[in-house]
Amino acid sequence: MSLKEILMEDLKDSMKNKDTIRKNTITMVRAAIKQEEVDDKKELSEEEIITIINKQLKERRHSIEEFQKGDRQDLIDKCELEIEVLLKYLPKQLSEEELQQIVVDTIKEVNAESMKDMGKIMGAVMPKIKGKADGNMVNTIIKKYFD
Repeated sequence: MSLKEILMEDLKDSMKNKDTIRKNTITMVRAAIKQEEVDDKKELSEEEIITIINKQLKERRHSIEEFQKGDRQDLIDKCELEIEVLLKYLPKQLSEEELQQIVVDTIKEVNAESMKDMGKIMGAVMPKIKGKADGNMVNTIIKKYFD
């Protein structure tokens, strides 16, 4: 079953179960997928759908940061629930240790010597972890490595 079919089935289930957070989150993802398909005039691949879901996940995480500044716990809780829903459609997320190992191996691979090589490292790491970890975590690990 494709990711789009899974999303559709889960949408139906969430409507039957009156799970509004899940329903709204899946609807937003499906709308983003549909928009991309209309814009590009083509059917999206599984990888492209995962990219869209990752983008949605990143937006929620950014929103949480903003809501924390505004002391809006109700909105933070809502975003956290949406993140849980989104994570179900992504490949298994890498643990911090696994991610750290990939980053360190890549640093050695590209012969990076300082923070000046950040772009080279990120460019090599991101395709390896596509959909399995957040770019901000990679960035943090690289900074720790060169401190």
